[in-house]
Amino acid sequence: MSTGNEIERAQSESENEPQIFSALLMPHRSLNRTGFLAVMLFLSAVSFVTGLAFLIMGAWPVFGFFGLDVLVIWWAFKVNFRAARASEEIVVTPSELRVRRVSDRGQVAEWTFNPLWVRLDQEVDEEYGIEHLYLISRGRRLLIAGFLGPEEKASFYNALVGALNAARRGPTYNPVT
Repeated sequence: MSTGNEIERAQSESENEPQIFSALLMPHRSLNRTGFLAVMLFLSAVSFVTGLAFLIMGAWPVFGFFGLDVLVIWWAFKVNFRAARASEEIVVTPSELRVRRVSDRGQVAEWTFNPLWVRLDQEVDEEYGIEHLYLISRGRRLLIAGFLGPEEKASFYNALVGALNAARRGPTYNPVT
């Protein structure tokens, strides 16, 4: 019969382990809040002035469609900013590889792999570069680093392969003499 202490002990031991590799991946967004406000103010002003010109010419429905266009663009930016809240954390220790994915809505999914048995696979396009990276273990494939571009995926792939190789070699001890 288990008292539950074994789970707590295993979690505290894995938290005290040295990290070989740790990466927090987040989608890149080049437009910050100030830029968003500037773009929306400019777009609103241009749409209002153009719509006003159509209103003066007697084409009053066009004025409403210009306002609708601004509203749709504002909504698209809001959806884009919401998607930027997603993240993916990958941590390699000598005894485990953890992937923690947080969706834009805050839903958390976690996977734990043994670094001795996990394999890293990639799908490469000749023109584009690395399209997808996968962790493969026990017949399961987990897509990782979906936020990154091809060059970033290549760099991430090399770093993660190095970390997995270090985990497979095991800890190195330097005794003090």
